[in-house]
Amino acid sequence: MAAVPVGPAGQELMKSAFMSIYKMSHQPFVMVGAEPEISLETIEKLPDKVLMHIFSYLTHREICRMARVCRKWRLIAYDTRLWKSVSLRPEISGLHVGSLEALLALISIRFGPSLRYIELPIELITHTVLHELSNKCPNLTHMLLDFSTAMQLHDFSEMQAFPAKLKYMVICLSEVIFMEGFMRKIYNFINGLEILHLIGTYEKVEEEEEEIYEVINVHKLKSATPNLRVINLYGINFIDDSHIDAFSSNCIQLECLAVNFCNKVTGSTLKTLFQRSRRLKCLLMHQTSLISEHVMAVEWEKVSLQELDISATDVSTECLIDLLTRIPNLRFLSAGQLNSFNDTVLKAWMEGGNPRNLIALDLDSSDNLTDDALYKFLSRHGQQLSGLVLSGMPHITDQLWMSVMPILNNAKILVMGTPERLGVNIHVDQLMDGIANNLPRLERLELRWDPQNLRFSDKSQKAIDILRVKCLKLRCLVLNDGRYYEIVKANFERADRNTVVRTSTSSRVSNYYLLGNYKDLVFN
Repeated sequence: MAAVPVGPAGQELMKSAFMSIYKMSHQPFVMVGAEPEISLETIEKLPDKVLMHIFSYLTHREICRMARVCRKWRLIAYDTRLWKSVSLRPEISGLHVGSLEALLALISIRFGPSLRYIELPIELITHTVLHELSNKCPNLTHMLLDFSTAMQLHDFSEMQAFPAKLKYMVICLSEVIFMEGFMRKIYNFINGLEILHLIGTYEKVEEEEEEIYEVINVHKLKSATPNLRVINLYGINFIDDSHIDAFSSNCIQLECLAVNFCNKVTGSTLKTLFQRSRRLKCLLMHQTSLISEHVMAVEWEKVSLQELDISATDVSTECLIDLLTRIPNLRFLSAGQLNSFNDTVLKAWMEGGNPRNLIALDLDSSDNLTDDALYKFLSRHGQQLSGLVLSGMPHITDQLWMSVMPILNNAKILVMGTPERLGVNIHVDQLMDGIANNLPRLERLELRWDPQNLRFSDKSQKAIDILRVKCLKLRCLVLNDGRYYEIVKANFERADRNTVVRTSTSSRVSNYYLLGNYKDLVFN
């Protein structure tokens, strides 16, 4: 994209300004102080490199519209440097390509050697398209193949070529289509992969039990991908411990393993995983079916693990104490939605564990933690935290947050509040003032309290002004839709920071932004 990095607000401003220029592209404007006879200039006088820089902030749909303005803009719009990263999935803000012939022409004329990343929907995944990408796009390193809506695959029996320089690949699986016919053809081309995402259909599963099919052969796939550093198996209903064991037997460079929402994972092969994968630093197991005995069998003292997510599992209090007092260098912990996480666990961790390196803590919906225990922990370790999530607990109100705010002066991410209606009110003006005066590094903030519980005065604008002026790094502020949201949003928009304030229906804040492999774990 652009040579100089610009924040989301800057990009939005650039795009808005450019669309205004586009509307008056043939209308002359007057340069102040110039003589009338030399005062007329148009956007046509801008150098090509300036237009190219402006175009780089537009989506490909907008770039295609720009191409209709004039011949000069068409040439710039079709410059391959603007087509390094392309999505052809129109339902996810990508371009719609009407035919295979049109796509083949795009690959040859517009994409070429500049293409680095491409997303293809099922109807465009054919052996002809993949062969053309292999021949015409030698620098293609990132690819997403979306089979999620497939009812039938194309015929790949004649496929002889596939992009061979891929480092990152996402495969969105179908519930009913077996992938082996396609995968067999690409095994010889993907041994350089470092990042692999297999995305299941967890979010589409209906409540009735249906027959589960193993639509991709993980045991064969692991043999073809020995160089994997990051593996993300997201919401796949057939993934179990044997598949984790298979990857660990061949991927000795594994740094990050995510099996979030894989309900068949119990942790029975975790001990073997850590014995084989000495470099494993990140393990994400959100909403799996972990069994405490399997977790406690791991030799945690010997692991290199720094980042762990065990949220929404059923591990016991005994298991949590055993785990947290034995891991030597934990930096990131997500342990929300655990009834077993109580004051005893927190006390044992402080006294017998090593939370001194902790930078991110998520204890969402941990109702058995008291505010007194949390205050003691944060008083000792709050200053080192970059991310803190204490949401979903009705007894944690603005009083605790105001008391620990001066301690959290290094925080970049905060999530607070619960959507449940409370019997007390949250004095949000005072809270915003405290955030503004104590958290200059804050980048992401979410307040989940019900709008009916937020109390604010006619002087709210002053508190919001202070927050906006002092927290200059703030790029995301999420609120539940309501009157206070409208006030805050209007305030930031008047300052041309249009993308900062968002509703909880479209955005959520998470500590995952602080993961060492966050960029590798992102998939569309």
